[in-house]
Amino acid sequence: MIIKHHLSNPLKGWQVNREQIGFIGQDLQRPECILTEPNGTVWAADARGGLVKMRHDGIQELLNPFTVENNSLEPNGDKQNDKRYIQAEGSLPNGVCFDKNGDFIIANWGTNHIEKLSRTGALTTLVTEIDGQSLGKTNFPLRDSKGRIWFTVTTRTEPWSDQINTRANDGYIALMDENGVRIVADGFCGTNEIRFDDQEEWLYIVESTAWRISRMRVKPNGDLYNREIYGPSQLGGFPDGFAFDTYGNLWITLIFTDELIAITPDGEVITLLDDSNLQTKATLFEAYQHQAVTPEILMATQGTLCPWMASLSFGGKDLKTVYLGSLRGTRIPFFESPVSGQKMIHWK
Repeated sequence: MIIKHHLSNPLKGWQVNREQIGFIGQDLQRPECILTEPNGTVWAADARGGLVKMRHDGIQELLNPFTVENNSLEPNGDKQNDKRYIQAEGSLPNGVCFDKNGDFIIANWGTNHIEKLSRTGALTTLVTEIDGQSLGKTNFPLRDSKGRIWFTVTTRTEPWSDQINTRANDGYIALMDENGVRIVADGFCGTNEIRFDDQEEWLYIVESTAWRISRMRVKPNGDLYNREIYGPSQLGGFPDGFAFDTYGNLWITLIFTDELIAITPDGEVITLLDDSNLQTKATLFEAYQHQAVTPEILMATQGTLCPWMASLSFGGKDLKTVYLGSLRGTRIPFFESPVSGQKMIHWK
C-alpha cells in the first residue's frame, strides 16, 4: 500500500452508511472468504464444498466438486447448519486465494486440508499433514509474488472452539514452495488471515482469540523473524479478516459482534460499522474474560447485516467497493469506500 502521510486520512470522520449498502448473491452457504477479480467477478467460499461465482447483473453459478452430499444443505440459519459449522463437519472451504494459474487454493476448515479447486470443478488435496502430524484447523491461504503459497492453521485443539477459552498458542504459519511444505512461524493464539505489505517485507497476522494483530519480517527464503504486535495490544473483540487500503489503514472485521474497524498508520483504532447486539456482546465478552465461552453463547451472538462478519475484500474497477464475508449470512453486503484497497497479487 502507498501510505500518504502528507494527506488527511480519508477514514477520519467517515463511517459506512447503512442506507447505501447493497447486496450481491442469494442463498449462499457460509460465504466466509470473498475474492474479487478486475473484470468485476466476485467469488465466495461455499459450505457445499466449493465456491460461488457472482456478477452484479444477478448471474450466479456454483462451482462445486460434490454432486449430492453437500448440495443437500438448507439455507444458512438452519439449526443443523449452525451445528455443523460449530462442529466443523464435512467440507467447509474457509480462506481462499488464486494460484498463479488462476485456480483456487482452499484452506478447508472442515477437512483440515489444503486443497486446490480448478475452474472446471476438479478438486485436488494438496496437504494433509506436516512433520507426520495432521495440520489442524486450516484457515487461510495467501500467494506471494514468487508464486509461493502461505497458509495459516488456527489451532490443533479439538474441538476448535475450546481454544477460545484455553487460548492455547498452538496456531502456526506454513509455507509451500519448491522445497516442500514447512512451518515458518508458530506459537500464535488463534491464527487467522495473513496479508503482506506491498513490498512483502512484513507479513501481518490476525490472532483472533488473543484479540490482536501481529506482524513479522520476511526473509527472501520465506523465513519469518522479529515478531511484534501491530497497533494496540488488544482490540475490542475477535479480529478475523483484514485488508489494507492505499492510505495505509488496516481494515479489520470483528467476528461474532459484527463490527468493522480500522487501525490507522498512527495506531489509532476507528469504528467504521457497528452491527453488534449490545446484550449478546456483553454476555460473550464476560464469558471470554472468564474463559467460559460456550457454543451456545457464540451462536446467540450476531448482528443482522452480515452475521458473523468474517472478512472483507476490496473490488470494483477502482478497488473502492468493499465486500463483506460472513459465516452465517446468505448474501454479501457491499458499499463504497472513500479510499481504494491494496491490490491483491492477482490484480497486479
